[in-house]
This record gives sequence, C-alpha cells and structure tokens, in this order.
Amino acid sequence: MKIILNNKDLIKKINQIKDLGFVPTMGAIHEGHISLIKKSIKSCNKTLVSIFINPKQFNKKNDYKKYPKNISQDLSILKRFNIDFVFIPKKRDIYNYKRSKIIRLNKKDQILCAKHRKGHFEGVLEVMDRLTNLIIPKKIFMGKKDFQQFILVKKYIKNKYNINVIGCPTIRDKNKVALSSRNFLLKKKELFIASQIIKDLFNFKKKFKKSKKINSLLKLKKIDLEDRYKIKVEYLENREINSFKKTNNFNQSKIFIAYYLNKVRLIDNL
Repeated sequence: MKIILNNKDLIKKINQIKDLGFVPTMGAIHEGHISLIKKSIKSCNKTLVSIFINPKQFNKKNDYKKYPKNISQDLSILKRFNIDFVFIPKKRDIYNYKRSKIIRLNKKDQILCAKHRKGHFEGVLEVMDRLTNLIIPKKIFMGKKDFQQFILVKKYIKNKYNINVIGCPTIRDKNKVALSSRNFLLKKKELFIASQIIKDLFNFKKKFKKSKKINSLLKLKKIDLEDRYKIKVEYLENREINSFKKTNNFNQSKIFIAYYLNKVRLIDNL
C-alpha cells in the first residue's frame, strides 16, 4: 500500500494505470468504506482510496471542526486490505486552481439535504470534480446511505467525464443503524436511540406498505419521533428514487430522514 501525499507524486504513481478503481472518503474508516474498497478490488486491477475532509461541503464551521479525524487509525485499518494507493492530499492540492464556472444545483434538486444544508452538495460536486480530474479512474465507488449525494455525483461525473459511479448498498450494524463516520461522535446510549428510530421506521414502512396516504402519515410520524426520542427531525419524506418527487406509493421509492441526535446530524434512507 503506497501512501501519496501530493499531486506530483500522485501523477507519477498512477499515470500509466488503465483500470483504476477510486473510493473517495473523508476518513474515519468503517465497514461501509471497506465494502466499497472490496467492490473496487474485485472490479478493477488497481484501487486508490482518498482521505480528504472537504471544507467546502460543510455549511457550519463547527461541524467541520468536530468531524472525526484519525489518520493513523485509518491507515492501520486500510493496511489489512489489498489496497494499492492511499491519497491523502492537503487543501492546496485539491483547490490549486480557480474554477471558470461555479457549480449550481438545479431548482428541482434543491430538496432534502440540499434544502437544509445550503452549499453542501455544490461543495461535494466540486471536490468530486477536482478529484476525478486528478485521478481519472475507470470507476468510482460510493455508498447509497446518502442516496441524494450518490445520484447527484453519478449524473455530474457521468456527464462531464463519462466515468461510471457505482452505487453500493448501505451497510448497517447488527441494530440496523447505517454505518457513518459521524457515528463515532455518538455515545452508546445515543447509538441505541438511533437503532430504535430506524427500527421504528422499518416497522412503519412494513405496516403502511399498501397505504395511499404515505406522506400525510409521515407528517404525523415526524411529530411522533420527535416526541418519543426527544430529537429534532429536519425532514421525513417519501420520494421516488428516480425523479425524487414526493409520492404516496412505496413502489420505487425511499423514505428519507435527517435528524439531530445530541447535535450530531444523521441521515438515512430505506
């Protein structure tokens, strides 16, 4: 496993590689990341994992400061797998030129996290654009826990670079909590509450799978979750997986949720 710390060394190491799989991360490596890495190793001749906490996708400075960081632990975990390269750039490596055109979301995409985190996805798309331009991989592997992010990145990268972004299933722990780097910020009691919330929503979906009033029921469910678990729910909506339009049908749709648990923002979809 070769550790690369700057753009110059990156170009030297990967310049001649034709079949490179790329797994972008912000560190705090967990089993969800590992599942992406295994998929890349299986699908491509070489695999590169990046670790870069992108400041431009944080709409709150405090959130950026608190984001879990432990490079030595991340590298210790990654060494267990057959990874070829780990790219750990500095901000100046990624943002080493000014864009000629500012990235803006279409009005129809300004929903869910895009509505509540101004500038977040613009920051995600910019860093993915810059990383892709540097690395030029054959395939990019991303998880579907942040499904809206996956779809936006997939469309953007495909249109600009004709590179496929492969979506991989959300990995959950034994209590059904979606694995996330932000989970490291939660205490044991809070992780238990997160497990109760997601189990509650799975049961909701099962109970009302034939209902035609899903979004009306979700409005009531939002109030119920806030009252029962003492949390702040940012959104709780059922949307089609292709158009992202609200729907009262569970066919080809997902329930999307974002909520705050002791000031830690968690998202999920099911």
